[in-house]
Amino acid sequence: MLDDPIKYGLLAALAIALLVAAFTDLRSRRIDNWLNTGIALAAPLFWWASGMPLWADPWVETSIVAQLGVALVTFIILAVLFALRAMGGGDVKLLTALALWIEPMLFLKLVIVMALLGGVLTIVFGAWHVMRRRRDRLAVPYGVAISLAGLWVLGTSYFPSAALAASTLR
Repeated sequence: MLDDPIKYGLLAALAIALLVAAFTDLRSRRIDNWLNTGIALAAPLFWWASGMPLWADPWVETSIVAQLGVALVTFIILAVLFALRAMGGGDVKLLTALALWIEPMLFLKLVIVMALLGGVLTIVFGAWHVMRRRRDRLAVPYGVAISLAGLWVLGTSYFPSAALAASTLR
């Protein structure tokens, strides 16, 4: 059924890490450094298990250089948002670490889904704070949106049975 147990074991570990990140961000508005570091450090194992080449034609297949490039661009953009206080540090590190795992075109889909989920979260948490008359203390756990978008990409594109089910619905 699964052609490479190491690859899918690493993807399952990533999915668990994303669930932990979402839960801790929802509970305490923090994503711990050990979790983001673990996600980032496991990416080279995933590259190896996937047989990803160091350099490849970006229109044909993804490469380690492409993954590192997407992660670098992601970090630069999000660091600016962090400096503007528009995003938390844990969110910056989580999304940058995810950029090491998700191939570039799928990462673009992840960012779009994340933005949509983040908008919904902002509306829900904004309404909750208005109802509780605590408008000044609004803090949106954006790690939840990042994690859910990551889980969506993993489920629809990386796990074979989920991807097969998604393709039959089209």
